[in-house]
Amino acid sequence: MKSCMHLLLCFLLLIKTTTSQSIIKTLPGYPGPLPFKLETGYISVGAEDEIELFYYFIESERDPETDPLLFWHTGGPGCSGLSGLLIEIGPLAFDLESFDGSFPSLVINPYSWTKIASIIFIDSPIGTGFSYSNKSNAYLSCDTKSANANYLFLRKWLLKHPKFLKNRLYVAGDSYGGKIATMVALEIAKGNEAGLQPRMLLQGYIIGNSRTGNEDSNERIPYAHRMALISDEYFELAKSGCHGEYVNSDPNNYKCQYALELIRECTKLINDIHILEPRCRYMSPRPNDILSGQLFLEDDPLDLLVLSRKDKPWCRNHNYVPIYVWANNETVQEALHIKKGTITSWTRCNMTIVYMNMAYKEDVKSIFRHHQLLNEKGYQALAYSGDHDMYVPYLSTLKWIRALNLTVDDKWRPWYVGGQVAGYTEKYKNYNQAFITFATVKGAGHIAPEYKPKECLAMIDRWLSLFPL
Repeated sequence: MKSCMHLLLCFLLLIKTTTSQSIIKTLPGYPGPLPFKLETGYISVGAEDEIELFYYFIESERDPETDPLLFWHTGGPGCSGLSGLLIEIGPLAFDLESFDGSFPSLVINPYSWTKIASIIFIDSPIGTGFSYSNKSNAYLSCDTKSANANYLFLRKWLLKHPKFLKNRLYVAGDSYGGKIATMVALEIAKGNEAGLQPRMLLQGYIIGNSRTGNEDSNERIPYAHRMALISDEYFELAKSGCHGEYVNSDPNNYKCQYALELIRECTKLINDIHILEPRCRYMSPRPNDILSGQLFLEDDPLDLLVLSRKDKPWCRNHNYVPIYVWANNETVQEALHIKKGTITSWTRCNMTIVYMNMAYKEDVKSIFRHHQLLNEKGYQALAYSGDHDMYVPYLSTLKWIRALNLTVDDKWRPWYVGGQVAGYTEKYKNYNQAFITFATVKGAGHIAPEYKPKECLAMIDRWLSLFPL
């Protein structure tokens, strides 16, 4: 009886939480009513509900009653869910061809993942996008706090949207968001085991070019060799001199340091986010060290706005200028029901969260154990990698998967879209039939759906439908 009363009390406390939500029927830049259901809002989390996490929710355009629910985490840390919505996998995109620096137009993305799933895009951690707090100390965050806050957010969100409690749930994210998504998935699994309410129908998790830990950077040199960016001679010199440890190498090992300097010279002007695309120029020099363990950060929006018309050749970051113009527009913020006075300037990725190394701490150095526990508990996983990403190369993803010592269920083979090779896949399983599907996305960079939207939609649709890629 006491146990039941305790669960009821927790349930009531969750329901009483401070929330606000609005249905958005039109958006500036898009002609006419939106052809999908969009909801935005805030949910309070934290010990005293001092953190207001902003979200965008889009119902599946196919069948929201039976289609799965995805809880999406954009990278960073500090990159807005709006970037995931408008640049990666959402139903709207900017008309880049017509953009001339003035207010941008929005067009339909025919390869949106909302064609097959309902998606919650969250601005997390605190200080990201439109999320805010009235308490300055609330902006101090870390991996653990972020994952716990996002789990609490989802519990409260589902209690406000109980019809989605019966939908299959997948936690998803790319880049650093993949790390947090994995941690949130494990929190949900533990919460279900502990009887926390509401119980969620967690099926698994989806991660793209996801950070695992500091060891990711160590695979950049083998990747650079495979992609013919460094010679056999330089690679063998580094292997023998550094004994396979490139990031945390001994500074007194002169043979190793000499080899690494040769490699740096070969790769310093390579765009590690997509090795075939031009590297951006900046008003102030940016280091590009193949061995840097620094987290991926958004470039200074001032650089983007000032140099977008001057910088030749084209740079992918120029595609991000419209989102700055759009999201900082007062009419747009009113349409999204942003609380006035809560932020001074919207950024796609909040550099101050990590760049100053003050507000956010990477307190979880590796999530290998998280992957291991989720696999042992029977949850399914899709781990995909743009194969032209050197920042978190596909080799680093394969390394942690193969370290789990699983059985290969489906050997390395191509997967196809429209009769063309879209990438390569390999499937692993453990003793309780929990599968990890690995897939490369051919020609894609760090954020695979941004580069290959058609192929990525086909990939996620097949995987969610339990079909082979």
